[in-house]
Amino acid sequence: MGKLVERLNFGRIKERGQMPHFLEFQLDSYEDFLQAKEAPNNRKDKGLESAFREIFPVESSNGDIKLEYVSYELHEAEPPLNDELECKKRGKTYSASLKVRLRLTNKKSGNEIQESLVYFGEIPLMTERGTFVINGAERVVVSQLHRSPGVSFNKEINIQTGKDLFTGKIIPYKGTWLEFETDKNDFLNIKIDRKKKVLATVFLKAIDFFNDNTEIRDYFLQTKEMELTPIFQKYNKDKEELISVLRTKLEGSFIKEDVYSEETGEIIAEAGAVIDETVIVSLIENNVQSIVYWEVKPEDKLLANTVLNDTTLTKEEAVTEVFKKLRPGDIVTIESARSLIRQMFFNPQRYDLEPVGRYKMNKRLKINVADDNVLLTKEDILATMKYVIGLNNGKGHIDDIDNLCNRRVRGVGELLLMQIKAGLSKMGKMVKEKMTIQDAETLTPQSLLNTRPLNALVLDFFGSGQLSQFMDQSNPLAELTHKRRISALGPGGLSRERAGFEVRDVHDSHYGRICPIETPEGPNIGLIGSLAIYAKINKYGFIETPYIKVENGIANFDKIDYLAADEEEGLFIAQADTTIDENHRLQGDVVCRYGHEIVSISGEKVDYLDISPKQVVSVSAGLIPFLEHDDANRALMGSNMQRQAVPLLRTEAPYIGTGLERKVAVDSGALVISKVDGKVTYVDASKVIIEDNQGKEHKYRMLNYERSNSSMCLHQTPIVSIGDEVKVGSIIADGPATKGGDLALGRNILMAFMPWEGYNYEDAILISDRLRKDDVFTSIHIEEYEIEARNTKLGDEEITREIPNVSEEALKNLDANGIITIGSEVGPGDILVGKTAPKGETEPPAEEKLLRAIFGEKARDVRDVSLKMPHGSKGTVVEILELSRENGDDLKAGVNRAIKILVAEKRKITVGDKMSGRHGNKGVVSRVLPAEDMPFLADGTHLDVVLNPLGVPSRMNIGQVLEVHLGMAMGNYNGGTYISTPVFDGASEEQVKDYLQKLGFPRSGKVDLFDGRTGDKFDNPVTVGRMYMLKLHHLVEDKMHARAIGPYSLVTQQPLGGKAQFGGQRLGEMEVWALEAYGASNILQEMLTVKSDDVMGRTKTYEAIIKGEEMPEADLPESFKVLLKEFQALALDIELFDGDNNVIDVDDELSNEEITTEYSPLDDFKEQ
Repeated sequence: MGKLVERLNFGRIKERGQMPHFLEFQLDSYEDFLQAKEAPNNRKDKGLESAFREIFPVESSNGDIKLEYVSYELHEAEPPLNDELECKKRGKTYSASLKVRLRLTNKKSGNEIQESLVYFGEIPLMTERGTFVINGAERVVVSQLHRSPGVSFNKEINIQTGKDLFTGKIIPYKGTWLEFETDKNDFLNIKIDRKKKVLATVFLKAIDFFNDNTEIRDYFLQTKEMELTPIFQKYNKDKEELISVLRTKLEGSFIKEDVYSEETGEIIAEAGAVIDETVIVSLIENNVQSIVYWEVKPEDKLLANTVLNDTTLTKEEAVTEVFKKLRPGDIVTIESARSLIRQMFFNPQRYDLEPVGRYKMNKRLKINVADDNVLLTKEDILATMKYVIGLNNGKGHIDDIDNLCNRRVRGVGELLLMQIKAGLSKMGKMVKEKMTIQDAETLTPQSLLNTRPLNALVLDFFGSGQLSQFMDQSNPLAELTHKRRISALGPGGLSRERAGFEVRDVHDSHYGRICPIETPEGPNIGLIGSLAIYAKINKYGFIETPYIKVENGIANFDKIDYLAADEEEGLFIAQADTTIDENHRLQGDVVCRYGHEIVSISGEKVDYLDISPKQVVSVSAGLIPFLEHDDANRALMGSNMQRQAVPLLRTEAPYIGTGLERKVAVDSGALVISKVDGKVTYVDASKVIIEDNQGKEHKYRMLNYERSNSSMCLHQTPIVSIGDEVKVGSIIADGPATKGGDLALGRNILMAFMPWEGYNYEDAILISDRLRKDDVFTSIHIEEYEIEARNTKLGDEEITREIPNVSEEALKNLDANGIITIGSEVGPGDILVGKTAPKGETEPPAEEKLLRAIFGEKARDVRDVSLKMPHGSKGTVVEILELSRENGDDLKAGVNRAIKILVAEKRKITVGDKMSGRHGNKGVVSRVLPAEDMPFLADGTHLDVVLNPLGVPSRMNIGQVLEVHLGMAMGNYNGGTYISTPVFDGASEEQVKDYLQKLGFPRSGKVDLFDGRTGDKFDNPVTVGRMYMLKLHHLVEDKMHARAIGPYSLVTQQPLGGKAQFGGQRLGEMEVWALEAYGASNILQEMLTVKSDDVMGRTKTYEAIIKGEEMPEADLPESFKVLLKEFQALALDIELFDGDNNVIDVDDELSNEEITTEYSPLDDFKEQ
């Protein structure tokens, strides 16, 4: 069997639990959505199945016609489109047909039942690697982090009064938000849908929880009876003190039952009245013996004020008031008002908490509503209201919205389900309409359905949705991290502009769930994160991380619990490197995390133990050795730059790894992995055949020079031989950027930290030409060029070798059909596919018409519209794909033939290319020095790279220095030894020194170096070692650009900008100032006229250069004429005068058409 890389592990902590598959969430999310492997009748009520069950059955308004859902089926596409590779080549979508079995019951036709299978459209399928092939391009749907449905409580400070105002929001998954809030006047209000505000008591009556304020007081306030006679007797001598005592006990409370005078029988105080001094005085004067009242304690003040301010007496009045707030100007009837509120909060079509919202409500409010009840209940609303009142009284706690227990992840399945539900609900409404319009006798399920809105939404989601992204396919790690990305942006999420610092910041609940290091550097910093290595996502969408259970100070390694952020609250969690004896008992005092604090406690009190030191970081950051010695900013750059590494022609696994290299390579899908136990019976470059133990053959196809999304080369090389025994999961072939089953993004390079003639100033990199000669940093890039032959109004375009005005030399590589041959070397301007298009003909004169009538049709004029290699591109043609309508290929409307040419190019490293290490130490190659001029070691070995030592101390990424020292030792140990030094559990400084000493190097890692040019020894010893370096996807060949003539902007007539548009260099305002400062008036004039937008001048100048004549005078620039037109638009007519005070007529010059006609030979001058 091919040699797999084996690593010596420096980690002290053994693996305590399995890492989940790195693509688990993507794959599971879509499988839960489609349930493709389940039989149609066995599907659970989730994903697509739940969407159909929610919308159907649809009934007509009179109940005569009913359309029911039975099941759905997925039908694989016809070959060759049932293969993702073929779909990529043909520019098609890898999908299955969705067919739905529907049952139509028609009572008018005597309960006639029709059941039929209706085609609903195409639904994209996920590949084994978690991607989708949409229109020939591989795409990834990024998971979204959004605010969880449920209830959350918050606090704001009123600026005028400095008073704390509390809010409680009930956030549904779908539907109207409900907010309870206190205000500065001590009222409790409810905001419906974030804008319409009503008193809380009015709302409670409107939704039919209470009939009047009496019931509300009964529910929230305590009823008491007070005997007044003993108090009268005690204070009978001092009336003022009596009033004071009664005010203390009763003031602010509400009378519950009418109080009558015993003498006259008249009502002294009505039920519901507030007890104030006047009421107390009349109680004393009438000698009332006892009183029944609702007690208002200080904590009930908020509710009492709200009730007092509530003018509605009945629930009918309340519902009317709420309706007026929600629909101002509409005519109110009590029934319509009730219906509106019912629809808003108690209709499952309009309001849905989802199971996650119900789970959060029950947990936060400590209530016990059934899990399957996803509507609002009386209990929810009253518990939320009580909690807000409690907060106002200093009880309870507010929520941190940045905590991961309040944010959840929506996977691809859920995101697509939202689109499909929207499409199906539109469809349901249309079906209902059609039921009333169409003739009941002729109805069929097909005639009722219009699936176009649904298909449009699905296509839109995958094709142009914000979360469906073109996959970053630079290397296997880039693919993997793209699929593990978690974005707070997208529909229903945040926007870059509105996101503040708090949302972007690292939160303590991210520990073990979202990586604190890997995030983009630009405006998206903190909004896009990456899942941590061990993290999983639970059924509610919350991110969980695994811990080992600790009981009575003893760690139970067989009990691993996955905890979400809210389940961690109140637990003491120890670090993974906590000292443990052979009986798994925690030793001495242990440093633990407790909430967002770090505490030291005895081992007995510990609840959990981290599963691994690397559980904090993401896959990309986990590949950086000695990460613990790097500053976080540089580690961020390091983890991002590994994703930009170009797969090399000759790969090499890093000597200094972290132990994750194998797992990344396997889970990314770059390798070919055996699915069976068996024996290899056949191997070649394109396939491997394995015979399983039952004698059945399994064929594994290798990728050969395929193009990736990033124009890289995808190529797989078998590493097994005939006769090898393989097991399930054995690696059969290496892929791009892998070696021996390990991820191999770069090369181990012998380098030194020292300045060299200023060539490594400011992070520049000096390299040896050995890296070019031996193809150390050579990569293959494959570009795709496409051309279509269409039907035009003037006639058909034709793919042909007969191209007008083209020399035979230019056609030498084309075959008889005008298509380039495989293996041809092509350069800028070379023809790849010859194509002609008919020219627009003018009406021929009468005599020509006569001649044509006599001698027949003359050959019509055609233009050359061939596909040519763009500027700055070269390479070898490696593949040609031809599709034509004649062969039955499915092409776009109006297209007869489509041809794709793949051109591969070998790129050696060169000056201007960007390189980096794994620690954020990036730089640009400044000079390629002959190997013999590079500094060399005492044994005569020349260095490959020289880096500037000043790049290390200020960047604080010391990990690179340790890597260099250990790399030096391991590169020479037993002829090259691969090791893993796991993140936060790696080799110690002492171990590195010991290995250096063992191999005869000084413990300092510094050795004597000699100048390659003179042979002299450098004054001081230099740090020399092996660093794993990457070539990044910022290649100078892609950036180099030059223009003589080219396209111009339509309005300003100035050259376009950017390499893609073949544009010019902009000479902006500040550059003009610089030229003005130098007084370079002639340069300035030509820059602003003939080199820019002086149409006449540039045409004449071009002609003069071609013909070798003297340069003409500059003319008026087009932008000046645009300025004059702007003045005219402002009703200012500006005239220009020459030196003799003659008016210059600006419009007197030639028009564009005239210029084109006059200088038609220009086409002959342009480069072919």
